[in-house]
Amino acid sequence: MTINKRFFLSVVAPFMIFLSVTGLILREDNRKIFYLPIGLMGIAIILEKGISRKLRRKNILEKIKTYQKVK
Repeated sequence: MTINKRFFLSVVAPFMIFLSVTGLILREDNRKIFYLPIGLMGIAIILEKGISRKLRRKNILEKIKTYQKVK
């Protein structure tokens, strides 16, 4: 059974954000900054997926419109 990359990223990204938030809240020393990149990468993954999905849908809609004009 193979694991789909999209499914893996959809599970890991929120976990990264959760890990970052809990690390920032629960750590008491100066090492809180180490959890910041993990959270930023989780946010970046989610935003990248949303933006790419929006661009793909826009491209498909433009293709559909060009086929409708030809007929």
